[in-house]
Amino acid sequence: MLGKPRKKQEMTTEKNQVSVLFMLFSILFCVCLIAANVLETKQIAIGTISLTGGLIVFPVSYIINDCVCEVWGYRKARLLIWTGFAMNFFFVGLGALCDAIPGAPYWTNQKGFHEIFGLAPRIAAASFVAFLVGSFVNAYVMSKMKIRDKGRHFSARAILSTVFGESADSLIFFPLALGGIVPNHELPKLMLWQVVLKTAYEIVVLPLTIRIVNYLKRHEGADVYDNDISYNVLKIFNL
Repeated sequence: MLGKPRKKQEMTTEKNQVSVLFMLFSILFCVCLIAANVLETKQIAIGTISLTGGLIVFPVSYIINDCVCEVWGYRKARLLIWTGFAMNFFFVGLGALCDAIPGAPYWTNQKGFHEIFGLAPRIAAASFVAFLVGSFVNAYVMSKMKIRDKGRHFSARAILSTVFGESADSLIFFPLALGGIVPNHELPKLMLWQVVLKTAYEIVVLPLTIRIVNYLKRHEGADVYDNDISYNVLKIFNL
């Protein structure tokens, strides 16, 4: 009788553990989100196309999301997304606090610091909401397509999940953050280019993504199918 609770506790502990590789992917995911926040403050131009600097790194977060969902399943991806959200929120909060504290009398770079870390509440809120919706749409599409295709056609679900996820992200972020600032006729073009280029990014690095996924499956001995799970985004610690 005394042994049963201990065994149950050991099984629960093992179930709730994550691997070292999952932890490293989570760290990289959080770094990409935080870097994207900083890089988004610069508007860049590729030819006649106007974009934000976040395009350089933000798609990597979707690739990591794909890898985690494919190997460890939706429940681990859900933990990853909420962890990234929390760390991003923490970073933005620290930046806003530091921006609000008066600078030293001899310091002359307040304007530049404010341009990077003084995110307007509207933009910050739009970014957080768009990230959550886009990331969960991406993970959901990956999970459902894997079950439907019985593990085949990874390339198709990696690309389609990015299309759906990035579309949801852009449809939320740009109207909320830039509506009334960017001309209305420019917003659809800006959103479309973001989706197209981020998806193209995914396609270009797809051979590398496939190699990483195959390595992770071999190394971790994991290839999770999300049969009979809850897709409730709030069940964070249900691993």
